[in-house]
Amino acid sequence: MEEIDITALIPVMKRAFDNDAQKHLGKKSGGPPGYDNGDFFRTWLLPYQESVGYKVISREKVIGGIIVWILPKGNNILGTIFVDPEYQDLGVGWNTWQFIEETYPDTKSWRLGTPVWATKNHHFYQKCGFERVESDSLIPPEEDSVIFRKEIN
Repeated sequence: MEEIDITALIPVMKRAFDNDAQKHLGKKSGGPPGYDNGDFFRTWLLPYQESVGYKVISREKVIGGIIVWILPKGNNILGTIFVDPEYQDLGVGWNTWQFIEETYPDTKSWRLGTPVWATKNHHFYQKCGFERVESDSLIPPEEDSVIFRKEIN
């Protein structure tokens, strides 16, 4: 994922986050700052050397994205994963996560933060082997957020 990809990713990310807000909060829209105009990518992907982004593509169409932070000691962070609602519940997220694990085999642990109300996300992360934890030194605590971690043996 590069700057040139942001334009194609914005509507996909917006649909994914807005769909979650509608399902779980009854709101028409909602997501992290900049999710609807590309600033999210410009803030969390482009300026950091350890940040790596991938587009999820199906039949030459961008249908999702993922940002990971690959840290020196192998304690890595899943910054975001999103899939267009039209392609959810078809194994796209699972396959994307399997790609990440295969791409970074030296990872010792993965961690992430997600909204407390995003229960579909919780189920997905648990399916991928994550466990909910009370705190993590690499994930700053946020109000209305929960932390998940996956230790790799």
